[in-house]
Amino acid sequence: MVNSIILFIFAGLAEIGGGYLVWLWLREDKSFWYGIIGSIILILYGIIPTLQKFPTFGRVYAAYGGVFIILAVLWGWAVDKKSPDTYDWIGAFICLIGVSVMLWAPRH
Repeated sequence: MVNSIILFIFAGLAEIGGGYLVWLWLREDKSFWYGIIGSIILILYGIIPTLQKFPTFGRVYAAYGGVFIILAVLWGWAVDKKSPDTYDWIGAFICLIGVSVMLWAPRH
């Protein structure tokens, strides 16, 4: 379980970080290298979820979506300096519950 959580976090940071570098390149007029490095990181993001032990692609990506939402809220707080409000935290908590149900609920 810990390994899965770590992989979800790495995948989320790779997607957000890579996307952020591409954003900086195209929207903030940063160097072309921001786009290249961001794109390479986004390729790594595509690889990281394949290391998960869960059997189905759809379940891994659905659960990852919830983790991504939580990481995006935290990224906005840390990088964009936009403090999450109560509804951001409630939504993130709901996502965390959803991810936990999808991945670890007992199945037949």
